[in-house]
Amino acid sequence: MIGLLQRVQNASVLVDGSLVSEIGRGILVFIGVERGDGRAEAERLLLKLLGYRVFPDQDGKMNRSLADINGGLLLVPQFTLAADTKKGMRPGFSTAASPDSGRSLFAELVNLARQRYSSVDSGIFGEDMQVSLTNDGPVTFWLQVSPRKLK
Repeated sequence: MIGLLQRVQNASVLVDGSLVSEIGRGILVFIGVERGDGRAEAERLLLKLLGYRVFPDQDGKMNRSLADINGGLLLVPQFTLAADTKKGMRPGFSTAASPDSGRSLFAELVNLARQRYSSVDSGIFGEDMQVSLTNDGPVTFWLQVSPRKLK
């Protein structure tokens, strides 16, 4: 499971011209679901998102997490993050989860986030969304949680 995390001053999602979600200061995370991802990967990614230290402390160092600043968390599904871009001029999507699996796991991630954190909003899986944000920094991190292999 992939999370492209961006520290933002604000972010919002429109679908068909209507506002469906918005946050103030916090993190916007584009979520890509890959084949083999499951609840364990969603839980591990969520722990990273809530605890990843991307906000400045009193000395300006990135030592504070989303939970530390009580910021907003906006989760937006983005199928294209799972693209294979290693060869050619057109992305391949063989590593992406099926639409049904992706939708289900994204919904599970959002539900887990809402159970564990107070300020969570989300985009809508499978919709054509317009995402607006004011990146703060800019600060952007690629987080990837892969399925654990059994020994």
